Amino acid sequence: MAEIPIREGQAPFKIPTINEPCFTYYKVIGNLSRDTPPVIIAHGGPGAGHEYLLTFADLWQDYGLPVIFYDQIGCATSTHLPQKAGDRSFWQEQLFQGELDNLLDHLDLRRDPGFHFLGQSWGGMLGAAFAARRPRGLRRLVLASALASRELGIRGTRLLREQMPPDMQKGLNEAEEKGEYESPAYKEALDFYYRNFACRVDAFPPPEMLPALKHLSEDTTVYRTMNGPSPLTADGSLSTWTVIPRLPQITAPTLVYNGEYDTSHDIVQVPFFELIPRVRWITFSGGGHMCHLEGEGRRERVLKVVGEFLTQEEFADAR
Repeated sequence: MAEIPIREGQAPFKIPTINEPCFTYYKVIGNLSRDTPPVIIAHGGPGAGHEYLLTFADLWQDYGLPVIFYDQIGCATSTHLPQKAGDRSFWQEQLFQGELDNLLDHLDLRRDPGFHFLGQSWGGMLGAAFAARRPRGLRRLVLASALASRELGIRGTRLLREQMPPDMQKGLNEAEEKGEYESPAYKEALDFYYRNFACRVDAFPPPEMLPALKHLSEDTTVYRTMNGPSPLTADGSLSTWTVIPRLPQITAPTLVYNGEYDTSHDIVQVPFFELIPRVRWITFSGGGHMCHLEGEGRRERVLKVVGEFLTQEEFADAR
């Protein structure tokens, strides 16, 4: 088997309000030839880093699609900005839009054949907003377990909480009222939530998730400021975020997917399906928020659905 081409680099990223040099780390799997659009992969969190999405590196071997991973500013191997912890006006969608634009220009991806974009969770939120600008070069869009709005996301989380054992619901409510997010009752309930809705595997967490958990625990700047103290308490700078009014502006053919038990509940996928002009929505049976890491054939089905969507010549939506 031929050796897989891998290239790593840093894209200098100038942030007007930061006086120090900043950069975005990226990793290219495959060859960035001029006849095949690469797939840019945006991670979630915010602040989780790219490693838990390396499953999608197989798009190069299986479908001949070069894949570009990157760590968003503030986390993992890109520049960290702990001095901006708690600065809600700084940690906003527009910062990451600017970073993505900068990376596209650094890699010269806007000209033919263009590029595809896959965003998972928060990366999908960013991707939907990005695609609504109709950026030059964008060919196809994949929104993987994304949210159309934070308000709908909170409603979806509430529905999932109602499926948890009553004692855990009580523990969550009491911990949130007191702000005690390190209490044993809260941690037990959060562990149940992760295992049943985030990543449905026998041995949690799977090895692929460990780097993301490490990034999120070692530097809480981005996640705590943008999301909140935990996945179940979203009071950060994204608390009023929505892309719903912008969805009709997306012209790229779009694949939306989530899992049957996903933390990104069906109710947060509905606006994507109803408002994006050319769209297909698939829900993976038995899946959680990270179907691409799960067993029982879900990992393979995700790759097949995504790979075929990105390589098929014609697109027919699911309406």
